[in-house]
Amino acid sequence: MILSRTLLRRHSVLPGFDLALGFTLLYISLIVLIPLSAAFLRTFTLTWPQFWEAVTSPRVLASYRLTFGSSLAAAVLNAVFGLLVAWVLVRYRFPGRRIVDALVDLPFALPTAVAGIALTAIYAPNGWIGRWLEPLGVKVSFTPLGVFVALTFIGLPFVVRTVQPVLEDLQRELEEASATLGASRWQTFSRVIFPILTPALLTGFALAFARALGEYGSVIFIAGNMPMVSEITPLLIITKLEQYDYAGATAIAVVMLVTSFAMLLFINMLQAWTRKRQGR
Repeated sequence: MILSRTLLRRHSVLPGFDLALGFTLLYISLIVLIPLSAAFLRTFTLTWPQFWEAVTSPRVLASYRLTFGSSLAAAVLNAVFGLLVAWVLVRYRFPGRRIVDALVDLPFALPTAVAGIALTAIYAPNGWIGRWLEPLGVKVSFTPLGVFVALTFIGLPFVVRTVQPVLEDLQRELEEASATLGASRWQTFSRVIFPILTPALLTGFALAFARALGEYGSVIFIAGNMPMVSEITPLLIITKLEQYDYAGATAIAVVMLVTSFAMLLFINMLQAWTRKRQGR
């Protein structure tokens, strides 16, 4: 028995742990670590007062508030309605279901510039939806609200496609047992179904949030790009690069990188803690 296991490990088709780990670290270094380290190295050319001035100017702080605030709000909204969309697609059969399922992936395939132009045309004061919002005093295009709409559009598929497989694998026997014990529909959902979906929902939220932080193409068309009002941080980085302020651009990029990594790490730790509680 021991000999057969040894031969199986020796003649395995897949590479061993050491070789696989080596290739993994090499690939991650080439694709992720080395490019990101270049931003840190460029930032190190600044002194601490120069770095602090570059990343805390009023214009930069305004872009932080808009970028992180809109990304967080869009991710929260997508977490709620993405769960609802995934629930409808998995639990119900209706005419046009496959079309709706395909439309969910449209933000993945659609070029971001095309999405930005389409959203701007729809929500402009003379657009299909904007003309109805204008009399109500609601202006979407060329405002921070337009940034929120664009980030919501591009983040929805991440939540739906993360939650949908978990819903499909959810055993109906759990719901039937809950109903047999006298639980209401809401109690079954909140105490049986939702705890199982929580790790996947947190993952979808984190993916949507991370995608929104780095979004550029679909936002610049609908935002208006007014400094201190509707200017996102990625656009500000591009602006500094066009002004040949490479150190200032990388300094802002480093702040975005560190903050995003810290928030994603917290979400991943929360996800791991949730799974640990479910395993008890």
